[in-house]
Amino acid sequence: MKKIYLMVASMIMMFSITGNAQIVKAEIRATGLTCSMCSNAINKQLKALPEVSNVDTDLNTNTFTVTFKEGNELSPKTLKEKVEKAGFFIGSLVLTAKAETINKSPYIVVNEKKNDAAEVQFQVVDKGYVTEKEFKKLSKSYKDIATYSANNEDDFHIKILN
Repeated sequence: MKKIYLMVASMIMMFSITGNAQIVKAEIRATGLTCSMCSNAINKQLKALPEVSNVDTDLNTNTFTVTFKEGNELSPKTLKEKVEKAGFFIGSLVLTAKAETINKSPYIVVNEKKNDAAEVQFQVVDKGYVTEKEFKKLSKSYKDIATYSANNEDDFHIKILN
């Protein structure tokens, strides 16, 4: 009986830990859109993710605000792949996540901004998550961060916004 209790307790702890490591919301500004049909293609790709709760689209700014279901384990790479599968690119990706998320690999914080909030808003500043022009500018700013210039697709360099 004790073994079953310990096993159940361990499983509850394991799921509660993974539940804390999650993205709550994403603001994706896409590039290359010329009409509402373009935005529909991205919208359809994002809504196909089982972790997505809702997608709101602003056609004036080409921004997609994606709300996620509780307990998801999505990475920015998944969002990038979905936008690219629709035939477009990310010009900016701003995420809101539980604070514990950014303290874990594969996130690398490029600015030292103290934040004690339960949720943190941050921008992914890697190649493919910002415009090419912005990436060139950021490469100069972050030249002292060895992993930034390595351009590893499994690392996410983030700039904390709040």
